[in-house]
Order: sequence, then structure tokens, then C-alpha cells
Amino acid sequence: MDNRQDLVTKYSRQAPRYTSYPPAPHFNEMGDDGSAVLHIEKRNTGSHPISLYIHIPFCASLCWYCGCTKVITRREGDSAEYLRRLFREMEILRRRLNPGNRVVQVHFGGGTPTFLSPDELRQTGKTLRSLFTFEDEMEFAVEIDPRRLTEDHVAALAEIGCNRASIGIQDVREDVQKAINRIQPMELNERVVRRLRNAGIHNINVDLIYGLPLQSRNSFEATLNEVKVLDPDRFAIFNYAHIPWMIPSQKLVDRHPMPGPHEKFAMLEMMIDNLTDSGYSYIGMDHFAKTGDELSLARQNGTLQRNFQGYSTRADTDIYGFGMSSISQIGDGYLQSVKDLDEYYRRVDSDQHPWFRQYYLTDDDRIRRHTIMRLMCDLQLDFSTIGRQWNIDAGAYFEDAVSPLEEMAGDGLIQWTDNGIRVTDTGRLFLRIIATVFDAYHSDPEKQGRYSKTV
Repeated sequence: MDNRQDLVTKYSRQAPRYTSYPPAPHFNEMGDDGSAVLHIEKRNTGSHPISLYIHIPFCASLCWYCGCTKVITRREGDSAEYLRRLFREMEILRRRLNPGNRVVQVHFGGGTPTFLSPDELRQTGKTLRSLFTFEDEMEFAVEIDPRRLTEDHVAALAEIGCNRASIGIQDVREDVQKAINRIQPMELNERVVRRLRNAGIHNINVDLIYGLPLQSRNSFEATLNEVKVLDPDRFAIFNYAHIPWMIPSQKLVDRHPMPGPHEKFAMLEMMIDNLTDSGYSYIGMDHFAKTGDELSLARQNGTLQRNFQGYSTRADTDIYGFGMSSISQIGDGYLQSVKDLDEYYRRVDSDQHPWFRQYYLTDDDRIRRHTIMRLMCDLQLDFSTIGRQWNIDAGAYFEDAVSPLEEMAGDGLIQWTDNGIRVTDTGRLFLRIIATVFDAYHSDPEKQGRYSKTV
């Protein structure tokens, strides 16, 4: 199938983003935390590099497109109440961790982490360093909403060791910003990036979204060209996931026309050409990085990873999530915290862990997680290597995948190699769909409605 428009029509389906395997909708409800505690204690009989994810849920206003777990408030004191529980949660869990663990990565997500006051940011950084041992050369990333960022915020971020900032921009056109309830002039973005670099925070990521109302290929190209003036090290350009049945506020987005799948596909093709011509490497799916960036280098040398923060260079790292709705990935287990703020407070105030869902990988899960993650990162699979690593006949193990892979090969998404498959340039645009071939859970009809479409 040579016509890309036909490919869009055929392969615009619901599929996971594969930041975990199995994806989060397949996690199980917890009765008590006994199995989770045993899993953590067993994992911590030895020391491991760890990553800390800190979820700050608060936002001062609601962006109608947003699918994150957030709490909309302008009340002073809400963040102080939250931090008191957050620090308590860290103290409770730290007792179960190996003292030899060393933190190699910290990520503040949200919500809006810079909803915290500058002094609260300083307090959070001080508490983290008092509870955990940080590596000297570590990544400390914070998601930033430029609309609330003061000079003192920037100073506080630099003081606590932040060395990477992710700037949420989404789109620079005023009509699109009004349609999604996020007014953010480009002059503000420029001022914030300048302040960050002046404070010594030189690693800058920019987050954009395509598929929002009133966008077109041409308008988004204009946005991209305007944002490139900021000279970010990385772009994360997400395909807008319109799931109003799960995110009621997204119904407000429907007041304006949104680009259809064919226009969105044209936007994706444009951004790949635009950014690769401008010196960025296409890492995969929605990530771009400058050619010399560590993500680009990891992509070249085969050490690229994928986790809940997207593409990463941190291999064999346990992720401990703190705060409501956070997800931990500890060895072969996943733990997710409660999504309700009051319930989070109740559990922590009772000295309980706030987890409410869990999942522990089976042998089949481990094989499929490895296979899908290598496909997402390497854009190819060597079945003989997989077979040796897992002591299986990979061809026989993935026998059910042969027929859909043959069809995808006929459509030009993959090519067969002597020992496996290689994703084509066209196939990279449908990578999530190719990955579903190896997903044992994807055919579950009860979970299908929980994913956005790939295009």
C-alpha cells in the first residue's frame, strides 16, 4: 500500500503509548499492601540506581485539553498541606529502601510543579537531599508553566539542583490558546527561557501538542518555526489524545473544529522534516533531540530506554513515584497511588502507603515487555538475539504475530530481515500499531476504549 492517506485510514486505531508493559489499565486493584511491601523489600536486599518522580497536582486554572491528574485551586496553603503529606510518604517508604541506593534522576511532574512557591521548592529540594543520596552527575528535571514562573522560582530551582526544564507551550497562536483555555504569549516563553539559562539551567525541553482545535499543518509549522528560536535541546510533540469520555473537560474543546487524522498525519510528517532539517534527531514517536544530546547518542548506540517519562537514557533504574496518582516501576513490579486527594491524605496521615493498584510481571510479560521496548527504542528486532536472551524459540513464541506482520510488510511499515524485522521510515509513523502485534493484552475489549487513536 503506497498511498499514505490509505495507511492513515487503515491504521488510525486505539493503541497504548507503551510507557509500560502491560499498560496501566491492566494493573490490578489492591486489597492490602502486603505483596507490594514484600516486593520492595526483596528488591532492596541489594542496592540499585533509583529515579524519583514527584507529582505536584495543583494548577491555578484548567487547560481544557489536559488529561493529567490535577487539582484546580488558587487557595494559599493547599500546597503546604500537600507537601506535608508528600514528605511523610517519602519518610514511610525510605525505611524499606536499601541505604546504598543512589538517586540518578529526579523528575517533578504535574499538574504544575511551579505552582509551589519558591520557598516550597527550596524546602522540597532540601527534604529530598536529606532522605536520599544523590549522585553527583544526575538529571534533575522540572516541568514548568511559564505563566506562573517568577525570577525567585528560577533562583529556587537552580539552588535545589535543577538542571533540565521542560517548558509547556503547546501552541503559540492566540486563537488556539483561547480554544484550549491557555493564554501564553510567546514573549513570556522567551523571557522564561532566558531567565533559566541565566540561572545556569541550560538543558531546555519544549512541549508542544498537535491535533488541537483550529490547528492545521501550515499553522503548526508556523508555531514550530517560532518556537525553534528558543533553541531547545529537546522537543516533545504529543499527539493530542481526545478522550472526553474519560476527561469531561475535553468536551469544551469540541466547540471548535479539530484537524482530522489525515491533517494530523500531515502535521507529523511536516514536523519530522522540519526538525531533522534543523539539526534534531527523530528519537521516536513524539521525541526529538539535538544531534549531540544524550538521547540522540543513546538512540545511536542502542542504550535508549522507555518509561513513564517517555524516552530515557537511564537503564536498569527503579522509579519510585511520590504523590497522588504517581506510578512506581520497581524491578518487575508496578505500583500506582490513589488519584483522589482526600484519600491520599487519609492514607498518609494513617502512616499507610497510598498505593491502590499493582501489577507484577509474569515470564510472558517480561519477554513481551523487552520485545516491545526494544522495538520502540531500536526500531528493529532480532529474534535470534531475543531467543538467546530468554531461552525461547522466538519465531515460535511470536507465531501469532507473523500474519499481522506480513500484512504490515505488504503495506510498507516493516521489512523482514534475516533474523527479524526492521521498521521503515513510514512504519515509524505507526510505531504504536506495530507494537500491538506483540501485546498479549491489546485484544481485551474492556480496555480498548481507554486509549487514544494513533493518528
